[in-house]
Amino acid sequence: MARGDGRLTHDLLPGEKGPQDACGVFGVWAPGEDVSKLAYYGLYALQHRGQESAGIATSDGRSILVYKDMGLVSQVFDERSLGSLKGHLAVGHCRYSTTGGSTWENAQPTLGGHDQSTVALAHNGNLINSAELRDLVASRAESGFEVAKGELSRGNTTDTALVTALLADDPDRSVEAAALDVLPRLRGAFSFVFMDEQTLYAARDPQGIRPLVLGRLERGWVVASETAALDIVGASFIREVEPGELIAIDEVGLRSQRFAETERKGCVFEYVYLARPDTTINGRGVHEARVEMGRTLAREHPVEADMVMPTPESGTPAAIGFAQESGIPYGQGLVKNSYVGRTFIAPSQTIRQLGIRLKLNPLREVIRGKRLVVVDDSIVRGNTQRALVRMLREAGAAEVHVRISSPPVRWPCFYGIDFATRAELIATGIGVEEVRNSIGADSLGYISEDGMVAATDQPRSALCTACFTGDYPIPLPDESQLGKNLFEPLPLDVEGVPTGVNGGAGDALTRP
Repeated sequence: MARGDGRLTHDLLPGEKGPQDACGVFGVWAPGEDVSKLAYYGLYALQHRGQESAGIATSDGRSILVYKDMGLVSQVFDERSLGSLKGHLAVGHCRYSTTGGSTWENAQPTLGGHDQSTVALAHNGNLINSAELRDLVASRAESGFEVAKGELSRGNTTDTALVTALLADDPDRSVEAAALDVLPRLRGAFSFVFMDEQTLYAARDPQGIRPLVLGRLERGWVVASETAALDIVGASFIREVEPGELIAIDEVGLRSQRFAETERKGCVFEYVYLARPDTTINGRGVHEARVEMGRTLAREHPVEADMVMPTPESGTPAAIGFAQESGIPYGQGLVKNSYVGRTFIAPSQTIRQLGIRLKLNPLREVIRGKRLVVVDDSIVRGNTQRALVRMLREAGAAEVHVRISSPPVRWPCFYGIDFATRAELIATGIGVEEVRNSIGADSLGYISEDGMVAATDQPRSALCTACFTGDYPIPLPDESQLGKNLFEPLPLDVEGVPTGVNGGAGDALTRP
């Protein structure tokens, strides 16, 4: 396994952390093509889905090589590293951590195997029965299966490493046979791309919570989180990977098997915020869905104003729709610095106090004296909106009316979005007027749940809206078996004992 030299700090300014998705995944099977560069550009198109780490695994038919590191795709890879990744198939990953800490050990693709075969796996989503899987891996290890050769022995603390171990722990069965045994055991959200030395695989959970699509190259196949990644590598969209489907692609062609009964519950927040606007999910263009959410907002929460402006960039399509429906002119009142997200240099205390200003700066001549409608996709903690309203008033805005293209976020997500805890969500336990007062706006309007769902053109029964309603489509286990740091060792007290327990520090196979 190779690792790049760069080490990045991930210091975000106060109030800047909004909802974060788990990851972007990409897989390609294309003999005769430069698959490492196809994977690189595919991940580049999926960079919005995860900016903590990136990795690519390739196979030449005999062995698998993985190169991964902390940082953005463009920071992890260069011509030299990509040139070392030879082969005819590849899987790639860009990560935002929802299970396990943001460390090199937890970067993906994960690797596991035995003398007969190796598995490299990339995962978008979040499993809710990780503790159960951890116990299964431990029991199989006690029975003599070779799980220790995988990522778990190298300190990986993710649900992805557990799945990798289970796929690669038995030399007497193929990876495909292992997948058909393991996949029905998983509960939660997963869109996988994985491979052995010869075959590319893709699988999606029975609810289809996270997106996954299949594309065709002239001389191969591509699987990716979003259709935008197909576009960037010149692949034509064929179809979605269906919920509960396992796809295998090799020299014989493409074959498909169902591993579970399905009940589609696609994440509605993909339409609201997570996916790129130039992506299509289940037949609905994300940009048009967001524009329609803006139109609905204008009908549901009209206001007298002089200009409609977005919070760049996620609020832009909804702001366009709001302006179209209301007849209020659309304007750009903020300039966004696109290079702030990750930095080698931690901000000074002075810069931290400026908060959002490092990322957004007002166009004073545009907003001075204006009654503004400011459109954003969501309010999580409220810090960003509070700082933004203050900034606009200081720049001379006469009024600031905030409009949000999703309902109040009141519940955490356990299926692949890293929201704040319920106690940190500003809308928990308070009404819209109290939120408005907290952020300092003249008025505040959220789109209705019905309006949001209608804009997606999907049946309500086919969508997961748990972060807004608390209605979780996959029943959750006990709270003690959930959480991003489920398998992370607890900090030690002065006597060297993990805080809050009476035993030794936990490891990847023993939850503290």
